[in-house]
Amino acid sequence: MSSEPLPDDVRAIEAALFAAEGPMTAPELAAAIGIASADAALAALAGWYAGHGIELVERDGRWHFQTAADLAHILRRTRAEPRKLSRAGIETLAIIAYHEPVSRAEIEAIRGVQISKGTLDMLIEAGWIRPAGRREVPGRPLTYATTRVFLDHFGLAARRDLPGIDDLRAAGLLDPVDLAMEQTLGLANEEGDG
Repeated sequence: MSSEPLPDDVRAIEAALFAAEGPMTAPELAAAIGIASADAALAALAGWYAGHGIELVERDGRWHFQTAADLAHILRRTRAEPRKLSRAGIETLAIIAYHEPVSRAEIEAIRGVQISKGTLDMLIEAGWIRPAGRREVPGRPLTYATTRVFLDHFGLAARRDLPGIDDLRAAGLLDPVDLAMEQTLGLANEEGDG
């Protein structure tokens, strides 16, 4: 952090964010400290914290302090491990994240199996998904979408930052069965082209 003192409006933004119960938008911060716009102060504060153990970050239009990404591993050792998601929970969360808003029937059609109500309940309790309204079709099924908590937990600024198929393949996160099927289909297509 620089040895130069911060201007009063920047210090006030810093104090408001530090005391806030959760992330805040620029207009909320401006209103909280009584200025017309917080954009310049937020940019200055983010620059001031850049490269330090704590950083000011913006996710989905909301600002908050967080541990620098390169130091997060230090703190993870002291935190209790949360309960791990089941394979059904992971698959359901991924389907919702990539296809939102999506209904229970659509999730089941994509997965190819029924999901238990407990799976959706657990994801809602974790704060990662939320009801997103009803479809205007017969039966008016409830749809689900991800939340800001989901984005924050997985370090995403927006849903567009979700990894694509090539990213997942490069990270070795695709199921070996999926890779084998893809290779088999690829070979069949090449033979059919010949």
